Amino acid sequence: MAPTAVIRPKWWYHYEIPTWLVLLGCYAGWLFLTLYHASIPWWLLLLLGGYSVCLFGSLQHECLHGHPTRHAWMNKLLVWLPLALWMPYTIYRNSHIAHHQCQRLTDPREDPESFYIDPEEWQRLPGIARNVLTINNTLAGRLIIGPIVVIARFWSKQGQMILSDDRRYAGVWIGHFLGCALVLFWVITVCDLPLWQYIVFFVWPGLSLTLLRSFTEHRPAQNTDQRTIIIEGSRLTRLLFLNNNYHHVHHSEPELAWYRLATRYNHRRESVNRENGGFYFKGYFTLFRNYLLKPKDAPVYPIA
Repeated sequence: MAPTAVIRPKWWYHYEIPTWLVLLGCYAGWLFLTLYHASIPWWLLLLLGGYSVCLFGSLQHECLHGHPTRHAWMNKLLVWLPLALWMPYTIYRNSHIAHHQCQRLTDPREDPESFYIDPEEWQRLPGIARNVLTINNTLAGRLIIGPIVVIARFWSKQGQMILSDDRRYAGVWIGHFLGCALVLFWVITVCDLPLWQYIVFFVWPGLSLTLLRSFTEHRPAQNTDQRTIIIEGSRLTRLLFLNNNYHHVHHSEPELAWYRLATRYNHRRESVNRENGGFYFKGYFTLFRNYLLKPKDAPVYPIA
């Protein structure tokens, strides 16, 4: 017998109460974990700290798509604080919007969030760099060294912009450094949590979990509608990623609030999986079983 659907009053979704609750819970959890870190076993701190930072990144994603308010400045204010330290919110927002506007997802010449390398650039890379990128296309590699690869590529690109006298994000970086100062003041001075421990127990696992979500999010395909995946996942991962695992549905309707994605997918399951060419996994354990030590594909983008 199917479970009875929970009926919510209209204001529950009109005011986006689910998003506000997750936002408050995420901040409360992060504050608790940093403040009482000394009383928490290291392995539990690693799991919960990473979960809180990854969930905050999912909230940033939700805010840049116009939730929980209709005001972009207010949404930005809600998630501006850089808990993950390494990327300013404004740059992430601009990059992600460009990703959604891209007509050829995964093409590194057009898609700013592509993990693939242009064939010409691949030919110029030294052997060790090619090996690193190949390892990064295994799930183990993506979780362990993936954060270093992603941050290095991002900072390298930002450094190139500065060297070419492109100062479009100068003010953004100043604000970002001020935000990092606030985060680190709380973490180091108030909570007595060393910087290296914050990176190891919060930042690194948080980015690793984010990279778990994006590991097979997109693929090259002749039909561009078949480049975006569906992973049903568990309740734990659906909350962590705010249903962004239903990625094909999200790309089809990017304005749709996270708590509506699952319902939309369940109502259109057959047509969605037909539209994306059956690019589907039941859950994330399938990814571990298939790609833990095996590259999911080649890092070089298949132009043909």
